[in-house]
Amino acid sequence: MDDMENPFKTPTNTDARNAIDALLDHREVPVKTTKVFGCSVKWSEKKELVQKAKEKWAKEPVYLNLINEDIVKSMMKNSSGKLRLIYVWEIQSVPSVQAFPDLISINRMYRDRDFELISLCTDVPGNKDRVLQFLQKQEASNANYLLSSDDKNKMIRAVNPLWQGDFPYTLLVEPGGEIVYAKDGPVDPAKLKTIIVNNHLLGRYP
Repeated sequence: MDDMENPFKTPTNTDARNAIDALLDHREVPVKTTKVFGCSVKWSEKKELVQKAKEKWAKEPVYLNLINEDIVKSMMKNSSGKLRLIYVWEIQSVPSVQAFPDLISINRMYRDRDFELISLCTDVPGNKDRVLQFLQKQEASNANYLLSSDDKNKMIRAVNPLWQGDFPYTLLVEPGGEIVYAKDGPVDPAKLKTIIVNNHLLGRYP
């Protein structure tokens, strides 16, 4: 189409447009072929590979560990070297549970790059079995934590003092602890994926 891989930058050469203009004007096409770069074409016969990947993901173990306020603070500092997506939720919150399939999909898309998903459930520790069963149903093989205390005010301050406490709460945290995105309530999955892939830790664009 043109010489710019990044769709957010203006190309210097628009080969496809130039070719169309030349044909309409009965002129010789100035550039007849260009180099191909990027991902492979997703042919329909690759569906079998997709199914195998889904079966592999479904077999991955799902864990739920208790976490205290101090570990939450450490989590927010993000020493992983990766872009960290933190999802704070409650199992009683309908928007929280409805968003999980999209989060799992996003994690599977980017987890082989400098990206990780962490879910932090704020239910009481007594609900651990119920929360774990839900996570297993979602095939949430990412890191999952349950608050070890029922003092949610301390947890809110540990996550982000600016958070008002609405669920779900979604954050993107860069290494070193800088919060580059924070959203109360439901998140648009397409918008979130755009923000993730355009981050300098993930983006493939020069």
